[in-house]
Amino acid sequence: MKPFPIPVVSIGPGSQPEEEDDLKYLDMPKGMSTFSMPDLPEPEEAAGLDEALGVLRWLHEAAEAYANGGDSQRLDLASLDDANRKLLDQVLGEGEVSATVSGEAPVQAQESVFAGVWRVRVCNSAGAVVRDLLEVGPVPEVLVAASQGASRPVLPQVEPPVGVMSALPVLAEIADRSATRGEGDPTHVINLTLLPLSPADGTYLAAVLAPGPVVILSRGFGNCRITSTVVRDTWWVQYFNNMDRTLLDSIEMTRIPEVAMAGREDIRDSAMRIGEVLEWLEQSEAGE
Repeated sequence: MKPFPIPVVSIGPGSQPEEEDDLKYLDMPKGMSTFSMPDLPEPEEAAGLDEALGVLRWLHEAAEAYANGGDSQRLDLASLDDANRKLLDQVLGEGEVSATVSGEAPVQAQESVFAGVWRVRVCNSAGAVVRDLLEVGPVPEVLVAASQGASRPVLPQVEPPVGVMSALPVLAEIADRSATRGEGDPTHVINLTLLPLSPADGTYLAAVLAPGPVVILSRGFGNCRITSTVVRDTWWVQYFNNMDRTLLDSIEMTRIPEVAMAGREDIRDSAMRIGEVLEWLEQSEAGE
């Protein structure tokens, strides 16, 4: 990435010091990431773990179905015992994208090493996991539902502080797009990095576009933090270098930013790789 020709003003979610407990289980991603096959167990270690193998067969079928034009699918893992769950955890590993949903029923979502295969854990108010799900699709639907459920199609009314200038046309553009936006419309991006934003502008934008409950961290295209806002289908997207300094600040108006999503071709590749894993693990069954 080439250096930006003007200074970057850090504003919005994540630009200010966080409380110590905020996102304590999600560090900012570091560096670029490429696919590497997980450290697989030997086939004999999978012998007798039929439930975990059954989940992997389901994943293979679900990924192939989605790649061929199907819908997202989910599977509840409540029935798995510790041994089967351990095998599944080892095979899935952790991939490029993590997410949290704050609220009365917090959610932790983690993409596996297979793009488009997600582990979604729903917690209670004490933080204990009450549901453990696998989901195959571009992004966990709970992220979209939570962001839309905690937002509205109009901008909140906040009195601008003295010195605000560039923020006013930005917010007017967001208000106009939000009022006319229809389902399936292309993503509309406002690049804040290229605007002459003063500290007052930054403060005002951050006040009007207050953070929503969804935070997504992606390292697929560098270090990226994506935060929902109180305005429907409006996200704050920030790219960082390895020193956590802001490289790019933008507002994206879309159902969910593309950088957080897995495409059908990505999931087609995942189906192929899951098939290879199954072929390896099922050698013990073939030898019986």
